Amino acid sequence: MKTNILVVDDLKSVRMTLGRVLEDEGHNVVLAEDGYQAIEAAKQTSFDIIFMDIKMPGINGVQTFREVKKINPQAAVIMMTAYSVEDLVREALEEGAYAVVYKPFDIENIVSIIESALRKTLILIVDDRFADRETLKAILEERGYSVVTASSGAEALARVKEKRFDIIFLDVRLPDIDGAQLFEQVEDIDPEVAVIMMTGYSEEESVKRAISQGAYTCIYKPFNIDKILALVGEISQRRRR
Repeated sequence: MKTNILVVDDLKSVRMTLGRVLEDEGHNVVLAEDGYQAIEAAKQTSFDIIFMDIKMPGINGVQTFREVKKINPQAAVIMMTAYSVEDLVREALEEGAYAVVYKPFDIENIVSIIESALRKTLILIVDDRFADRETLKAILEERGYSVVTASSGAEALARVKEKRFDIIFLDVRLPDIDGAQLFEQVEDIDPEVAVIMMTGYSEEESVKRAISQGAYTCIYKPFNIDKILALVGEISQRRRR
């Protein structure tokens, strides 16, 4: 199946050139010259990837990004700029933009980013509390991540043996196994996975043990959503390099 890509840029030469390159790579490409056209296009087509110019007349790229993500939350949005607009770049990345590319384009870099974006970050949430794991799952899926859940250590191990996850959120207290013990077993299966321990308690020996053995970090309940999204973004960016 071909990838659907939207290119949004008020400069005709830029959108036509990038559009041709992407079509030559075998993608379905739609072009829009401003934010308003982009929003309408998103209503008509489910896009996998959107290239969005930051500085445009009418509504800028960040404002358009917000509207487009409401319509098509699974799309990976790649911001484009030829200017030093660090505030807008930072704003877009904090709100879930996938990456930023600078003009003039490095085509090899763009192809690499597309390949990376199509392989979405895969996340496993391990928590015996239904409300906690489903809340976190909904938040991450809204940002375009692929999410699998497990309610026990045994189920988590089965999932890890089936698939390679990029990130695992692992509750410290599970009904069938201590979180640190489960972390050790997960590491034996996939030493590359980034494991984020979760707990609702201030002091956990299991947390200290897991961190000392290589767990990425620990987060505390109730969840700080901004911190969680920042962590996931940070890990995803590292894995793209």
